[in-house]
Amino acid sequence: MAIDKHSTPMLDQLETGPWPSFISGIKRLRDQHPDPRINNMSNSLLGQLEHSYETRKGYWKGGTVSVLGYGGGIIPRFSEVARAFPESKEFHTLRVQPPAGNHYTTAMLRQLADSWEKYGSGLITFHGQTGNIMFIGADTQNTQPFFDEINAYGWDLGGAGPCVRTAMSCVGAARCEMSCTNELKAHRTLVNRFVDDVHRPALPYKFKFKVSGCANDCQNAIERSDFAVLGTWRDDMKVDQAEVQSYVAEKGRQSVLDNVISRCPTQALALNDDDTLKVDNRNCVRCMHCLNVMPKALHPGDDKGVTILIGGKRTLKIGDLMGTVVVPFKKLETEDDYASLVELAETIIEFWAENGLEHERCGEMIERIGLANFLEGIGIEPDPNMLSHPRQSSYIRMDEWDAAAQAWYQGQAAAGR
Repeated sequence: MAIDKHSTPMLDQLETGPWPSFISGIKRLRDQHPDPRINNMSNSLLGQLEHSYETRKGYWKGGTVSVLGYGGGIIPRFSEVARAFPESKEFHTLRVQPPAGNHYTTAMLRQLADSWEKYGSGLITFHGQTGNIMFIGADTQNTQPFFDEINAYGWDLGGAGPCVRTAMSCVGAARCEMSCTNELKAHRTLVNRFVDDVHRPALPYKFKFKVSGCANDCQNAIERSDFAVLGTWRDDMKVDQAEVQSYVAEKGRQSVLDNVISRCPTQALALNDDDTLKVDNRNCVRCMHCLNVMPKALHPGDDKGVTILIGGKRTLKIGDLMGTVVVPFKKLETEDDYASLVELAETIIEFWAENGLEHERCGEMIERIGLANFLEGIGIEPDPNMLSHPRQSSYIRMDEWDAAAQAWYQGQAAAGR
């Protein structure tokens, strides 16, 4: 049965650019999907979006929609122009937690898609900035049956509101030779501990975990998460000098000097006369640039672990914040290591929950109360690695001052002064 399509001249223009348009995807659901319910819902959605473009106003308002036993995980969307576009008057988004490292099988994806086409609009995004699978467009009466169905075969809702949000991790050791930790285990360990805090919002604001296997930080954990876990190493970088020489022979000595040696932020690299590489490991800051350029020649060391940074976030009250180093190096090998990681997360969340203001991220609280007070509150000793710009901040050792002062006074007394 043909539907009366809304005219969308402004949306049509979005399809004329050089890049694929989301409008084309919604139109395919409107024109080609076998389910008339999805055809009508997509047509109504396009009509409302065109109307928003014409009036330059948004017409979605929030509300309260949830499934049994959960306080979050669903983003309510009710239309303020429902009379004109009734088929999309309710267009809620369900956030579903992905597997660690986003490891799917095609069977999993088809199963999820089949369930969503049964109860929702058919629109899915992999993944939002939250890290969730975003199932976009369900009415209120279908949110519970959709959740019940996917929950029965193993999926759970993600976070929404002032809670612990869905964690993210990179593909890590499964496909990346630069991986320095077990990203997937760290991810699952943290999620399993805080799953109740994901489902039941009870915090000042959102709190995000992200795990990246190396300093390339493919998850943008440093600037996009309150608790960033980054893989690193603390012994010497591994260098295959034969591969270095092969790379120099292929690219040319000047190219290596320009693109590898001179781009080291701490001048920790030098090219020897025989085209081997000299590494000043004491000054290497593990930025990953040289390893990325010469992946056959350079690899992380063997003494691997993680660095933990707290307080990263995008713009809110006080602008963008990068995570602050709280634990410069931590081994993650034994079950006790993972238990102490969880204990640290518990301590930080508890301190933030008690001291954070409403709608204040953890990093903003640290900026307000000061890093020294935060470290004291979570029971961690200050460390020079916690300085924002350690190579520009002078500091001196004070642990030997008392002994030096005593020796000076004794010398003065011996000299009769």
